[in-house]
Amino acid sequence: MNALLSVSDKSGLSDFARGLDSLGVTIYATGGTERALRDAGIPVHAIHELTGFAEMLDGRVKTLHPNVHAGILARRDEPRHLQELADRDLKLIDLVVVNLYPFVDTVSSGAGHAETIESIDIGGVTLLRAAAKNHDHVLPVVRPSDYPTVLAALKDPAGIPPALRRHLAAVAFGHTAAYDAAIGEHLRDSHGQAVLPQDFALGGHKVRDLRYGENPHQSAALYRSANGGGVAGAKQWQGLELSYNNLLDAQAAWSLVGDLSTTAVAIIKHANPCGVAVGTDAAEAFDRALNCDRRSAFGGIVGLNRPVDAAAARALVGTFLEVVVAPSYDDAAREVLSSRPKLRVLQPGAGAANLALEARPITGGFLVQTADRSGGTLGEARIVTSKAPDDPTWNDLQFAWTVVKHVRSNAIVLAHEGAAVGIGAGQMSRVEAVELAVHRGGPRAAGSVLASDGFFPYPDGVEVAARAGVRAIVQPGGSVKDSEAIAAADAAGIAMIFTGERHFKH
Repeated sequence: MNALLSVSDKSGLSDFARGLDSLGVTIYATGGTERALRDAGIPVHAIHELTGFAEMLDGRVKTLHPNVHAGILARRDEPRHLQELADRDLKLIDLVVVNLYPFVDTVSSGAGHAETIESIDIGGVTLLRAAAKNHDHVLPVVRPSDYPTVLAALKDPAGIPPALRRHLAAVAFGHTAAYDAAIGEHLRDSHGQAVLPQDFALGGHKVRDLRYGENPHQSAALYRSANGGGVAGAKQWQGLELSYNNLLDAQAAWSLVGDLSTTAVAIIKHANPCGVAVGTDAAEAFDRALNCDRRSAFGGIVGLNRPVDAAAARALVGTFLEVVVAPSYDDAAREVLSSRPKLRVLQPGAGAANLALEARPITGGFLVQTADRSGGTLGEARIVTSKAPDDPTWNDLQFAWTVVKHVRSNAIVLAHEGAAVGIGAGQMSRVEAVELAVHRGGPRAAGSVLASDGFFPYPDGVEVAARAGVRAIVQPGGSVKDSEAIAAADAAGIAMIFTGERHFKH
C-alpha cells in the first residue's frame, strides 16, 4: 500500500505516520510534511520520487502530475487501468492524507492580497477531489481526528467498510467545497460591493457544536466563514456556554448598535429590540434603553457600540442579562462583570457588524439578498404634510427609522430624544403593531415620533398614533391610500415624511 501525505495541520501526523509505517505502508510526502516526518525518524519518500520532477514555481507545482493522479484515479476493478499503470511503471496510491493551506486563517490575520493569494491551495484540493472521487479504492483523509479510525480500519482483517469510505469522501468534498466558498466570499467582499453571483456557495469551518438549536430536540453548531470576524469570531471573556439563540440575539444586538453612529445600547429579546437608546456614555445609554421595557429586558441580550468601562459594567450587572456584546472591555469593567459569572461577555472579532449578503434556506434551495444597509439615511425624506419637522424631530425620526429596520415586520417604533419608548414587532396587522407600541409606550408615547417599516394601508394606524400624542411619523409611503394617511396626519397636526423605501424584516 502506498500513501501520499501533504498536510498544513500537522497535529497527530507523527503518530499516524508511525502507525502507517508499522502496517508496511510506503509513505510519500511533500515539502514540509516530508521534513516533519524525517525529523520524527519516520521512513518517507519525497514526492519527486513519484513525479520525476522537483517542486516548481516556489512550490506552486508539486503534485500536479500524471504520475500522481493516475495512481490515485485508477480503478482497481478495471484491468485496462491497471495495465496502463504497469506499462508506464506507475505506482497505485491507496491513501491520500491532505489538509489545505490555511486560507481562512491567513485572511483573518489581515494579510495583504499577495499573501492571501499564495495561501490558496491548488494541488491539495486536486488530490482530495481525486481521492474522494475514487473512494471505492482510495481513502481520502482530511481531519486529524479521523486518523485513529483510519488506522483501526487498515488493521481490520475484514477490510475497510464501504460506509467509512463514503464518509471520508463526503468529508473531503465538504472540505474542498467550504474552502472554495471561503475564497469566493473573500474575493467577492474585497471587490468592494455586494453582488449576487451566478453561482453562490456557503462555506464555513465548524467552530464548535452547540448544546442544541432553537429547541432542545434540534442539533446545532457554530461555523465560521472566511472573513469570520464579528459574532462568529468573538472572544468570550466569561460566562456559560453560548447557545444557538444566544448567538442569534447577539448578532441582532451587534447589527443594531452598528447602525448607530453615536454611543448606543440595544437590548434584544427573541431577535427583536425591546430597548434602544443613545446617550452621553454607555452607562447612560443602557439606562435609557432599559427604560423602554424593563419587564421584557429581563434575561435580555445587550449590545453596545462603545467600549465598556466600569461605570457601564456596574449598570449592566444591575439587571439579569444573558449576554453582553461590545467592542472591548477594560480591566475594571471585566472585574465588575465577573460578579455575574454566568453572564456571557462577548467581544466580536474585527469586521463589519452587518453582512453584505444574506442567505436563508427554503425547500430545495436558498434565497440570497443584498443586506439592507439603508438604515442610516431617511431616503428621499419627502415632507408630505402641511407641518414640517423641526430639527429635534428630524433627529428622532432618523433614530426611529434606523431602529425599525431591525424590528420584525410588521414593525413600529416610537422614540423620543434618542430613545425608543415603545416597540410593536411581528404583528400581522400594521394597526395592531401601532397599538402594541402605543401600549408599551404608555404616557411616554405623547410627544414621541413614530417609524413604520412599511406604508400604512389605511389611515387607522395614523389615527391610533394621533390619539396617543405622536408628533411626527416616518414611513415609506406608496399605498393607494397615502392621501388618507396624510389627511389623518394633517387633521391631527402631525408632521409626516415619506422615505420612498421600506424596511421589511421577515
